[in-house]
Amino acid sequence: MKKAILISLVAMSLIATEGLAWGQKGHDVTCAIAEKHLTKRAKRHIKKVLEGKSIVYWANWLDNASHTPEYEHTKTWHYKNVNADQTYDEVPPFKDGDVVVAINEQISKLKSGTLTHEEEALALKMLIHFLGDIHQPMHLGHKTDYGGNRVHIFFFKEETNLHTIWDTDLVESAHNWTYTEWVDQIDRINRKERKALEQGTADDWARETYQYAKQVYEETPEGTEISYDYIADHTQLIENQLLKGGIRLARILNEIY
Repeated sequence: MKKAILISLVAMSLIATEGLAWGQKGHDVTCAIAEKHLTKRAKRHIKKVLEGKSIVYWANWLDNASHTPEYEHTKTWHYKNVNADQTYDEVPPFKDGDVVVAINEQISKLKSGTLTHEEEALALKMLIHFLGDIHQPMHLGHKTDYGGNRVHIFFFKEETNLHTIWDTDLVESAHNWTYTEWVDQIDRINRKERKALEQGTADDWARETYQYAKQVYEETPEGTEISYDYIADHTQLIENQLLKGGIRLARILNEIY
């Protein structure tokens, strides 16, 4: 009986974490950076659509909503798995949708001009979340290990898994900042640099993130004991990915509105 309960709890843990990305802090940072670069017109429209709330307010909403019956169908929309023996381009779109498909679908809906107020708000809330997801390396992780959920490692001697530390632990350990402090410190690029980061499509960004995922897997095999040196080695990647997510989200929203 105890063994059955333990297996059940482990399974529930995998289900609960498989769709998460960056945790609350990372999604807040992504949306706060995007908000900083919105045009006045886009800001006005978004404020109206979200009934006065900011995109930061809704940044992490979908991670919780995906575990409710109403939005359970969106669980696979947070990631796109690519196994070690595959290239990114060998993996077809998921039958039930993946993060690339989901981003493109929300953009298409929002650009159509045919949505009701409620439909537009929902598509917007989803889009802002998925732009964070697509920049988290483990959301382009292997299907065989549930995006790193089954890669057991130790974070300062505490047993955990690869996906979890990339969701939250590394972000919180890299800098003990509020999300506004993160924005202030990492979003200091000039216009030319920002334009360079804006380039590409959801496919391009997922392909890029997959390259980082391969790097993470190589540097973090099963049983790795993570401490200060690992955090230091990966802080720049985390900063870069959060910044890219925010800059690219702003570009998309400015194009839509």
